[in-house]
Amino acid sequence: MGCSMRVLVVGGAGYVGGGVTDYLHEMGHETRVYDGLFYEESYRKDVHFIYGDIRDHERLLPQLKWAEVVVWLAALVGDGACSLNPDITEVINQQEVKWMADHFDGRIIFMSTCSVYGAQDDVLDETSPTNPLSAYASTKLAAEQHLKGRDALVFRLGTLFGVSDQFARIRLDLVVNTLVLKAATIGKLTVFGGDQFRPLLHVKDVARAIAQNVGTSHTGIYNLHRQNVRIVDLAYQVRNHFPDTQIEQTPMHFQDARNYRVQSERATKLLGFNPVVSIDDGIEEVKELILEGRIRDFDNPRYSNQAFLSKFMPHLQHTGA
Repeated sequence: MGCSMRVLVVGGAGYVGGGVTDYLHEMGHETRVYDGLFYEESYRKDVHFIYGDIRDHERLLPQLKWAEVVVWLAALVGDGACSLNPDITEVINQQEVKWMADHFDGRIIFMSTCSVYGAQDDVLDETSPTNPLSAYASTKLAAEQHLKGRDALVFRLGTLFGVSDQFARIRLDLVVNTLVLKAATIGKLTVFGGDQFRPLLHVKDVARAIAQNVGTSHTGIYNLHRQNVRIVDLAYQVRNHFPDTQIEQTPMHFQDARNYRVQSERATKLLGFNPVVSIDDGIEEVKELILEGRIRDFDNPRYSNQAFLSKFMPHLQHTGA
């Protein structure tokens, strides 16, 4: 664990990648970031940076040859964003992962999602049946299959929240961050249904888990989450930080497809996974960003994967090799 490794972070300018590169730097690893800056206009970190699309194989291949470890974060993320163009989603989330695995012999750390479980009432572990209900979940599950039998560590992530680092955009389309934004700006939270569970995890806790396993020999699939929380309970938890906020709970006339609880005992026992950032901590850091005026335009589509992609999908369709 003490030796420096050559780590290529593909998609390293994004929400998760910001924290990952910080931790890798602190641990002394030689790090390169490969990213198409789709959501960003610049990359300002003092990290070796290669601008490129993952579909540009001629550009990406030399970086794979350089690396000992690839942290693969590049993806279209979220049910809504991926449903805009399932064909592009399949290429980016699934086919490019297969290409990478076929052209790289080193260690791979890959981000999947707990969405692969779909809607189930049980508390789910890695042996539970999968039931992907979206293009996002189905392409991530298919990508996992391409990594079987390799030196690959797959993290099925819960719903992320919080602030990643000082540079990467914050996502305001994630449930904790969204509720904080609404409490801070309009003082009212509307909860549809509310009994749906989400397995929540701070973005820095997943970044730390990635960095800590760059030099380990662990392989296989691991759930990562901190706490399973009902949406309505989360709304009241946010209100604790904004006492004047009103909560309006509205019955849903349809079953929410995303309702699942997971356990992460396998990661705790085998990887030493120990999430340290609480939901309250995450609420406070997002609250501080908003109240100090550090986000100028809350309606800017770049803060929402689906809103941004609905506007810029034609650019994505014509980018790449």
